[in-house]
Amino acid sequence: MAVQRFDNLIGGQWAPADAYSRNINPSDVEDNIGEFASSSNTDMDAAVEAARSAFPAWANASPQLRHDVLHRVGEIIMRDKEMLGTLLSREEGKTLAEGIGETVRASQIFTFFAGEALRLGGEIGPSVRPGVDVMVERQAVGVVGLITPWNFPIAIPAWKAAPALAFGNCVVLKPAELTPACSWHLARIIKEAGCPDGVFNLVMGSGKTVGQALVENDRVDGVSFTGSAGVGRQIATNCAASGKRFQLEMGGKNPMVILDDADLELAVDVSINGAFFSTGQRCTASSRLIVCEQIHDEFLERLVSRASALRVGNALDQDTQVGPVVSEEQLNQNLGYLDIARDEGCEVIGGERLDGSGHFQRPAVLARATNDMRSSREEIFGPIASVIRVGGYDEALSVANDTDFGLSAGICTRSLAHATHFRKHARAGMVMVNLPTAGVDYHVPFGGTKASSHGPREQGTYARDFYTTIKTSYITA
Repeated sequence: MAVQRFDNLIGGQWAPADAYSRNINPSDVEDNIGEFASSSNTDMDAAVEAARSAFPAWANASPQLRHDVLHRVGEIIMRDKEMLGTLLSREEGKTLAEGIGETVRASQIFTFFAGEALRLGGEIGPSVRPGVDVMVERQAVGVVGLITPWNFPIAIPAWKAAPALAFGNCVVLKPAELTPACSWHLARIIKEAGCPDGVFNLVMGSGKTVGQALVENDRVDGVSFTGSAGVGRQIATNCAASGKRFQLEMGGKNPMVILDDADLELAVDVSINGAFFSTGQRCTASSRLIVCEQIHDEFLERLVSRASALRVGNALDQDTQVGPVVSEEQLNQNLGYLDIARDEGCEVIGGERLDGSGHFQRPAVLARATNDMRSSREEIFGPIASVIRVGGYDEALSVANDTDFGLSAGICTRSLAHATHFRKHARAGMVMVNLPTAGVDYHVPFGGTKASSHGPREQGTYARDFYTTIKTSYITA
């Protein structure tokens, strides 16, 4: 059977590329999902020009038009949620329940921002000068480039594209090379929903080629990026030099603090969820479990028992709890970090590669870890969690904050005083009390501190801060 080819969307037309790349199912490496455009700088330039041409009409369109388009996108995603969720699980490796759940979230995001298109307000007031009024209003930034990662292949494109479109911007989306299929279908849905030609463009390919071309294009007004800290720093340097606005989400090394008074079963539950669900491939994953010494041994015993019992397998199998690692390269990186952890003195429990036709790895617990180890400081992005013993709350808070990152932080405790103190003093953009560090709502801000994030927050009403610019007008009769 012939393998289907998937083209870019440029100026409202499906545009072929000179080359194509295979999209391989990480649960079954014999399964080729399709051939997706591997684009060139010329393709990216054409997409930016299409967005530039479409911008004046879209920016000045009625908010009702933008609302209606985004609302239809949300409805179509919900209509197709089973197909999209299955595709997501097939190309990224999330379990089927997680894949469908992420697809539903994408629909909710578009529906939310359909409403925000109608709520974009401003201010009017008197000047200090008699007879003069002052109007402060928000306007679209222009053409925005969106560069998205492989681990949330429909939710993150949704939470970038929806506010960009709602507030009158035109978009060029460059999805991760590993997971282009969900973004292709999102482009197909946006087109089906009646989005005018050129307002939303999709260019697939490598970050080194088309991603860099997008960032360096002088006709792009802003770049929103989610990915590694190293690439994020390069984008920041480039955008600062050319005067573009930029928004960066760059990962985490998130702590989950377990105090002596914690509900132990709850603590194990939230740690298993945060560390190992979605194969640990979440920037909000609980990769450092910081446990007070009075309950450390019992917590570790229960954690290892639960982790070793997790069912690892094909993402489309209804019994699977942990799907495959996204690629062979990522799996080898994970295994390399286990070797590093052993050399540094950790006891590595689990973590071995499993037999099968995909990139399967058993969840790993790193016992006897300390916070100065590489495995405790560098983002691994896999089903691997360090367990760090501490003496009490003060030390736990200090260890939790002793990291270059600051995305999400959690605490398990029955103490309101400790929960309140941790919420105020944890150096993270998001804090969870008796909940997993992973798992956020779409109507409130998402982002972190330190090396995790730069620029305005994503999601919720705060998304307008990146996708709009402020204009102040003075008016007299």
